[in-house]
Amino acid sequence: MTATVRIWDPLIRVFHWALVASFAIAWISAEDWDTVHEWAGYTAAGLVLVRVVWGLAGPRYARFGQFLRAPRVVAVYLREMLHHREPRYLGHNPAGGLMVVGLMMAMLGLSLTGWLYTTSAFWGSEWLEEAHELLANTLLVMVVIHLVGVVLASLRHGENLVRSMFSGEKRAAASGDIA
Repeated sequence: MTATVRIWDPLIRVFHWALVASFAIAWISAEDWDTVHEWAGYTAAGLVLVRVVWGLAGPRYARFGQFLRAPRVVAVYLREMLHHREPRYLGHNPAGGLMVVGLMMAMLGLSLTGWLYTTSAFWGSEWLEEAHELLANTLLVMVVIHLVGVVLASLRHGENLVRSMFSGEKRAAASGDIA
């Protein structure tokens, strides 16, 4: 049996899947169920705000300082991916860390534009509605890129990253892995 280590704490795992559900519910309810759509958006915003706090004060692999890398490091990692030489990371790899922040920023922007649209100052604002739709579509594209990255990293490093986001465990570090 392969040795494993706990990487993702319960809050990270619940946050991740609750955000997935919130976005899916908001997407599905966008045209026909305004109240459901709005509450899904509020839930998503609240989840992201909790995640920001956890990214500053949570355990090691939850902290932004553990997985946010300089743009040059992300570029080198992506170049190494193209040549099938990228190292395995126990936490988020540099591209994954950038995606986490990008997804959270897009979700906050989406939630903010959605909320503003419900205020009397911006009710019926065409530019705000268009911005909200653009953010929603951009977020959907980012989710697809995220999923492709998860599948690619899972195949390249021989581990099921989706399962690890349920169990919290990943294969223990081997020689050359970055903990």
